[in-house]
Amino acid sequence: MSILTINCGSSSLKASLFLTDGSRRNFHYAHISDDKTHSLQDAFKRLLNDLGADKPTVVGHRFVHGGNITEAARKIDDVEYIRLKSLIHLAPLHLPSNLLGLNLCRQLFNVPQIACFDTAFHADMPQLAKRLPIPDELGLHRYGFHGLNYAYIAKVLPGIIGDAAYKRVIVAHLGSGASLCLMENLKSVDTTMGYTPAGGITMGTRSGDLDPGVMLELAKHYSPAQLSDIVFHKMGLLALSNGESAEMQDLLASKSEHAQFAVEYFCQQVRGAIGALAAKAGGVEALVFTAGIGEHSTEVRQKICAPLAFLGFSLNSEFNSANATAIGQAGGKPVVIIPADEEVMMRDLCLCS
Repeated sequence: MSILTINCGSSSLKASLFLTDGSRRNFHYAHISDDKTHSLQDAFKRLLNDLGADKPTVVGHRFVHGGNITEAARKIDDVEYIRLKSLIHLAPLHLPSNLLGLNLCRQLFNVPQIACFDTAFHADMPQLAKRLPIPDELGLHRYGFHGLNYAYIAKVLPGIIGDAAYKRVIVAHLGSGASLCLMENLKSVDTTMGYTPAGGITMGTRSGDLDPGVMLELAKHYSPAQLSDIVFHKMGLLALSNGESAEMQDLLASKSEHAQFAVEYFCQQVRGAIGALAAKAGGVEALVFTAGIGEHSTEVRQKICAPLAFLGFSLNSEFNSANATAIGQAGGKPVVIIPADEEVMMRDLCLCS
């Protein structure tokens, strides 16, 4: 099988082609206009041109939300397509782009299309992690996200830190969307995101968890559509920096007081989440950084880890500055960087579907 994986985000298209000879071709296209539909159409035209004579026999798509199903992947037929459309309200920042990418691929490639779900990795979390403190008859619970990358981390971690991988490990997926996952025996037992990808720690344009009273107060002043726009596009680092930027790279480069405050706020939130997960587990044996900020920001990792010596985590400044795989101090607990690779997991799911 020649497998094409599609990761269609709100601002870019990432794709990988896994060929039958074991080789891999990677592609990345930033959207080139504010019109999402036209931008993605242009990106897929470029992808088709860049693929040349290499064509897929199956296409796997990253879907941020899978709803209540527990399967890691599903073949997309008409019934499944309707079900996926019904979930848009749960991830309005992501699912429209995911579905648009699917529709464009259907036009370009007359091959099976497979949906690969970010929520599936957390489906077997214990009820103490899944249950929300609201009436059970409402049918709402915590799903957790970034599961394809957490599954990839679980796949490769034993080869990096050995037997410690099977103990209590915290993985920090830090990007424009950010969450943390507590793993035991390479399985998810808790995570910071909840019912939607808007929960958990502070992100680029999403606040993370808020006092419900804040949302009730905002609901008095804005329509549901306006409030949804604020929740997904105008909070988080963007709001904390007084509108300067939602991008950590820009905030770190800025000398403004607001930008520096936003960075400190983010790092404190991540530290707090690490401490909370460690307390829930009764201790933790390893810490993993992944995704854009986690992989590339020496300063953010240092700010997060500096107060965590009481948990046994301290960084080797030389290794941290070099973005090495192992960045912890000798004799301390493992602290490692693992580049995100959802595409490998999508390939594996397509092979099994």
